[in-house]
Amino acid sequence: MNTPKPLLTKTELRKSLLQTRKSRSPEAWREKSDRICSHLQTSPPFTQAKTILAYFSFRQEPDLSPLFTIPKKWGFPRCVGKELSWHIWQPGDALQTGAYGILEPLPDAPKIDHSEVDLILVPAVGCDLRGYRLGYGGGYYDRMLSKAEWKSKVAIGIIFEFSLLAQLPVDSWDQPLHGICTESGNLKFNKI
Repeated sequence: MNTPKPLLTKTELRKSLLQTRKSRSPEAWREKSDRICSHLQTSPPFTQAKTILAYFSFRQEPDLSPLFTIPKKWGFPRCVGKELSWHIWQPGDALQTGAYGILEPLPDAPKIDHSEVDLILVPAVGCDLRGYRLGYGGGYYDRMLSKAEWKSKVAIGIIFEFSLLAQLPVDSWDQPLHGICTESGNLKFNKI
């Protein structure tokens, strides 16, 4: 009789998924990123949104930059203490490297108020079939998505298909997403 393997810890899963992501060829990364963008831009949450929060690709995350020329109001995060501060950015605006090595809008870029936001495209190391995400361990998105003013915002995790797992270990502070988009398509968990 086979005994079931214990679930990997978040740290072990993060390390394994990041290693797999890093091992992908630049061509596969670009092709799969472009397919994710195609799925996103035809999805109702995207087409109906006026203001979208996104991210700049880091450590071979899916690259959403082809979407940034679509006429929407785009917001990108700055890490300020333990919180994310969202600022307007459009192609051509200056960027700087933040505390974690991630590109950010400049501190004086106009801020976006949560009431304007229609859609949040959330970076992730992995996600599971219930909508939970595995991030880098800083808790920035979980803290934000747990606040009352953000709970009603449609949040979609952006990952490559290999990072979609049956089940992740979940802590009490983990916030489920409304959906996930991979190069194979969109999965919805809550009505959006």
